[in-house]
Amino acid sequence: MSEVKNTPMNRPEDKSPAGFAPGGRGPMGGPMGGHMMGMPGQKAKDFRGTMITLFRYLKPYRISLIVAFVLAVAGTAFTIIGPKLVGNATTKLFDGLVAKITRVPGGGIDFTAIGHILLQLVALYLISTACSYIMGFIMTSVSIKVTYDLRKKIAEKIDRLPMKHFDAKPYGEVLSHVTNDIDLISNTLNQSMFQIVTSVTTIIGVLIMMFTINWLLALVSMLVVPASMVLIMGIVGRSQKYFRGQQDYLGHISGHVEEMYGGHSVMKAFNGEEKSIRKFDSLNEELYKVSWKAQFLSGIMMPVMMFIGNLSYVIVCVLGGYLVIRGSMNVGGIVSFIQYTRSFTQPLAQVANMVNILQSTAAAAERVFEFLRSEEDIPDAAKPVVLEKVSGAVTFKNVSFGYEPGKITINNFSAEIKPGQKVAIVGPTGAGKTTMVKLLMRFYDVNSGAILVDGVDIRDMKRQDYRSSFGMVLQDTWLFNGTIKDNIRYGNLKATDDDIYNAAKTAYVDHFVHTLPGGYDMVINEESNNISQGQKQLLTIARAILADPRVLILDEATSSVDTRTEVLIQKAMENLMQSRTTFIIAHRLSTIRNADVILVMRDGEIVEQGSHQQLLQANGYYASLYNSQFETTIADVAG
Repeated sequence: MSEVKNTPMNRPEDKSPAGFAPGGRGPMGGPMGGHMMGMPGQKAKDFRGTMITLFRYLKPYRISLIVAFVLAVAGTAFTIIGPKLVGNATTKLFDGLVAKITRVPGGGIDFTAIGHILLQLVALYLISTACSYIMGFIMTSVSIKVTYDLRKKIAEKIDRLPMKHFDAKPYGEVLSHVTNDIDLISNTLNQSMFQIVTSVTTIIGVLIMMFTINWLLALVSMLVVPASMVLIMGIVGRSQKYFRGQQDYLGHISGHVEEMYGGHSVMKAFNGEEKSIRKFDSLNEELYKVSWKAQFLSGIMMPVMMFIGNLSYVIVCVLGGYLVIRGSMNVGGIVSFIQYTRSFTQPLAQVANMVNILQSTAAAAERVFEFLRSEEDIPDAAKPVVLEKVSGAVTFKNVSFGYEPGKITINNFSAEIKPGQKVAIVGPTGAGKTTMVKLLMRFYDVNSGAILVDGVDIRDMKRQDYRSSFGMVLQDTWLFNGTIKDNIRYGNLKATDDDIYNAAKTAYVDHFVHTLPGGYDMVINEESNNISQGQKQLLTIARAILADPRVLILDEATSSVDTRTEVLIQKAMENLMQSRTTFIIAHRLSTIRNADVILVMRDGEIVEQGSHQQLLQANGYYASLYNSQFETTIADVAG
């Protein structure tokens, strides 16, 4: 099954879990605002703690890491020995030439000894290359496995997050965790972590070799270390805060682009291109600023270290030449020492650069771990109640709920619904109709009171078992990038092709599918704009029919289709509602006159309930709502 498509202006309550019949938009739409995770100038809140947490993820691979560590040290050690052998060969060559020129008896170049040294040198470099290759293979495997584990944990975490998390945070931020942040962690593990090991090993090994050649030159060369450390700490201290800002704004830009791309038709319809571009330019400008500073400070590290290395190189050449003239060291020694000087400054620069990379990685890992530590849904009951067969009796018992503490949205809501009844929930915007659906689906838990299904508190059941008894057909259709057949099968993944065809016929889908290229195998694109709005709505009804739920939730599904399609949808919905408890969120009151019970909501409370005729005869709030809509319709027709 293909990835869920992006759709604009997603309402989180419309997202349906796998196994029943969603009718709303997919989970990638995201609200247009949301919490900004950080601003430029922030440092990683807890570098040490974040790195400790990251190393916990490496614990299962500790044997592989130990082997890679040994190979890194061994490969570097073999490489370090190389310049010393080159110096020995140079000394033998130089001494042989001097003996030949000065006509020393028996003097000359000992090509046999030089050949042996060169063979040793080739063997060392081959072994070093083999160690590096095996280490690289191991680290690639480890980094990919850790990346896999982190992405899997994020995916599993998403399924456990409460709906309020998605109400407050753009989906683009989550997408940034799965892509930018995880990729940065993977690259660091694969390329950078053991580069620190090899660099530190090189520094220590080179120092040892330098002291074995000439302690005075080694001490002089060591003078570059304090200067290097001062520069490194100064640069790292300033660049650290910009790397955090860089990762933050990458997430913000990803979220904005995802939202604008998913809702491009709405954005264009309201001439929002200029506003969208201005917001993107603003985010991009901030990303440019922090990225430029981070990369500039990181980039000047190497030139500065090369400058210090060149100073050290000049000092070694001058002092080394003086020592050779005095006879304190041989020519091969100075050749080896010059190579070690180069080898000494380079790993210093690499370590400094790796520190910057680790800061950036820590910022990315911190964002991932913060997400993984996000508050989760209340766990299911330890001993959940399992209903063998749901009849569809629903009771709201003194239900009170608020999205925020102290702000009650639903106040002391009570109602009793019998199996198979059609229940309409009506009221003005903001009355709490959609909130009731969220509570009924247990996207949120009530603050007080209880919702009972067949006499059992829904909090005493597993969410998955409970929600499998529900189906949803919402006004905003949700289809994914896949075939028509797969979209219908989403209601019941175990359904056969015959089950799908029967559900399609019941929902009046079959007749138009055969007019489409490819029929049931036609692929619906990511925007679902290669079929009409009415056809999409009929497909969501077919999906719900295939799910065969005991309780239905229907939003007004005919407000954006033509009259002929509306008739088909109404017929399909009538087929769907047969023998099922149905909750209808009504916008046009003329569509719910046949409901068994109408719950009239106002300011989070039920102010009236009864049948259509009973409520009209009561001449209360419902009657005024109904008559105002009827009068508006008459006026429109007359106009």
